[in-house]
Amino acid sequence: MVGIFSLVTGRPGPSGFGSASTAEHVTEGIDASNLTAIITGGASGIGLETARVLALRKAHVIIGARNMQSAKEAKQLILQENESARVDIMKLDLCSVNSVRSFVDNFIALGLPLNILINNAGVMFCPYQKTEDGFEMQFATNHLGHFLLTNLLLDKMKQTAKTTGIEGRIINLSSIAHVYTYEEGIRFDNINDEDGYSDKKAYGQSKLANILHANELSRRFQEEGVNITANSVHPGVIMTPLMRHSSLLMNFLKMFTFFMWKSIPQGAATTCYVAIHPNLKGITGKYFLDCNEFQPSALASNQLLGRKLWDFSNKLINSLSKP
Repeated sequence: MVGIFSLVTGRPGPSGFGSASTAEHVTEGIDASNLTAIITGGASGIGLETARVLALRKAHVIIGARNMQSAKEAKQLILQENESARVDIMKLDLCSVNSVRSFVDNFIALGLPLNILINNAGVMFCPYQKTEDGFEMQFATNHLGHFLLTNLLLDKMKQTAKTTGIEGRIINLSSIAHVYTYEEGIRFDNINDEDGYSDKKAYGQSKLANILHANELSRRFQEEGVNITANSVHPGVIMTPLMRHSSLLMNFLKMFTFFMWKSIPQGAATTCYVAIHPNLKGITGKYFLDCNEFQPSALASNQLLGRKLWDFSNKLINSLSKP
C-alpha cells in the first residue's frame, strides 16, 4: 500500500517506482513507435509533459486542446527537443458537446489507428457557471465531455485493438480529491443547480466520476471480451494552470505542505506508466497513485453507482439535439 511515508520520501512501491519517479524514468527503454495516443489538455502542465514523453518514446501523439495557440507552442516545444517527434494538434473544448463531436469527426477522417486515450484535461475549483449546453462547468468538462469523447472513439479503439492485436488503454486522470465530494457522491437530482454548489465538492464529484467511469468501462470491456483496459490515476499535487481559480490558496497551502508537492515531470509519471508500461498489460479497473495501485474511496468502488452514472451521463447527452 502506498502511504504517506512513501509519498514524502519518494520510496518506490511494488512497481519499482514512487512519488519521486519522473515520466522519462518510468518509460525508459520502452518503444512506443507502433502506438497512437490522444491526450486531452496536452498543451500545458502534466498533459504537455505526457505528450512530450510519449513522443520521445516514438508514439504518434495527438493533442486535443481548447487553446490552439498554446497547442501550437506546445508542439514547437516538443519538436525543438525531438525533431523526429510525431505530434499533431486538434481543437477540442470538452465543455462543448458540439466541439467534442467535431473533434472525433476530424480525427476519424485522418484514418489513423487509436491505441491510447488519455483523458487528462480539466478545470478545478471554478466559481459556479454553466456551459453553453447548460451543464455545470466542472462536471461537464472533467467528466461529461470525456465520457462523450470516449464513447465516440470506442469503435475506433476496438477496431485498432482487433486488427493490430495490441491492447488498447484508456486512462482517466482523477484525483485524491475524489474523497471530498457531496454526501451522496454524485448530485444526480440537482447536478446543474447553483443552490448548494461548492466549488471544492463539485471538483471532488467530477473526480469521483472519472474513477467510476473508468471502472464501468473496464467492466463492460471484460464483459464484451474486448482487448482494451481502462484505469484511473491520481497524478499528485502539482502547481499547474489547472489551479488558476485558486492560486492564492494553493500557494498558501504549499508553504505548509511543500514536502508533498511534485514537479511536472513527476506529476506525469503515473499517467505515462499506466499508458505504455508493459507491466500494466491486462491490468484494468484499477486506481493508481505514484505508479502503484491504490484503494480509492468506497463510493469510487461502488459498481452500482458507476452504472447509474453511465446511464445518467448518456441521458444528459441525449437530452441535447445533435447538430
